[in-house]
Amino acid sequence: MKKIFFVATMLFISLSSFSQKLSADQIIGKWQSEDYKIEIFKSGTTYSAKLLWSKEMFETDGKTPKKDSKNPDIKLRNRSIQGITHITGLKYDADENEFVNGELYSAQNGMILSFKAELKSLNNLESRVYKGVPMMGKTVKWTRTK
Repeated sequence: MKKIFFVATMLFISLSSFSQKLSADQIIGKWQSEDYKIEIFKSGTTYSAKLLWSKEMFETDGKTPKKDSKNPDIKLRNRSIQGITHITGLKYDADENEFVNGELYSAQNGMILSFKAELKSLNNLESRVYKGVPMMGKTVKWTRTK
């Protein structure tokens, strides 16, 4: 009987530790997916991210960063896309344990898309990028990196 009680107690403790929520600021840092590397930082009460690397970031020479040529603001079309802050306004929703209401600027087409994310663990982040309805978007999985 003591063994059963001990095993049940240990199971309860391990399950409750898995269900603990990660703090919002644990999203801060560098993240890499198959196609992108970003750095998320706190900006007032929201979170933003700058683009560090992408598969399509450089011209054909592989060294020269592409310009933001499709930006709707003509004044910004000569800036490099490397290092631009392209995710903004991401807010942490503690009730849902996710980050919502973010906007992603796509330098590929000059569009603003909706962005939300969820920390699956300390080193795994899952995001959804969409226009209008989240169901019609794209999921991107990220791994924390240095």
